[in-house]
Amino acid sequence: MRRAERLHALSETLRRSGTRGVSAERLAREFEVSVRTVKRDLHALADSGAPIWSRPGPGGGYGLAEGATLPPVTLSPAQAVALMAAVSAAPDAPYADLAAAGIRKIVDVLDPLTRARADELAHRIWIDARPASSRAVRSSLEAAIAEQRVVRIRYTAQDGATTTRDVEPVLFASTNGRWYLVGWCRLRDAMRWFAVSRVERASVTSAACTGHTVDEVGEPPENARPVNG
Repeated sequence: MRRAERLHALSETLRRSGTRGVSAERLAREFEVSVRTVKRDLHALADSGAPIWSRPGPGGGYGLAEGATLPPVTLSPAQAVALMAAVSAAPDAPYADLAAAGIRKIVDVLDPLTRARADELAHRIWIDARPASSRAVRSSLEAAIAEQRVVRIRYTAQDGATTTRDVEPVLFASTNGRWYLVGWCRLRDAMRWFAVSRVERASVTSAACTGHTVDEVGEPPENARPVNG
């Protein structure tokens, strides 16, 4: 790990430790460097304005001053580009437009040197992503699941049959490169998976969902997990 990336990671570790603090020895083990290197990095962070405190003796260590926080954006160039690549590679993912807008905000407030390095690195990553489905459709589905309201969809199944049905959205799921809306279909009175790319129209109704849960969908595949997992 390069020093710049280690400094960012060290900042995050201190942030997570809060007022408990963490010893230099533990930090050295975590980042696989010497205690001397960790202390040099901590001094560098303190010199840059990070509100770091130190407590000597048994049970001592390093942490953040109470009530203080690190600067709101502390990304390395590689971390910034990783976010750009992830969103660019999945334009059909739920809330992808909002994620892209959020990343632009983050990049805009990076320090000039970090932003320039991220820009240069981003030019070295090419992505050939499939075209996204209708923005209007995705916006309605995203709003319905966020607000837990019934969504009315016009849907064409794989066999070519087209129906209009009311769905209580439960979750979005990605499998085999395709996104699905999983929800309780009031037409079939059962849980159903709808390929987002096959939804021709969608509109959020004023009806609230009745409380169907993720557990009703069943067990996820072994390699599936929520995006915060």
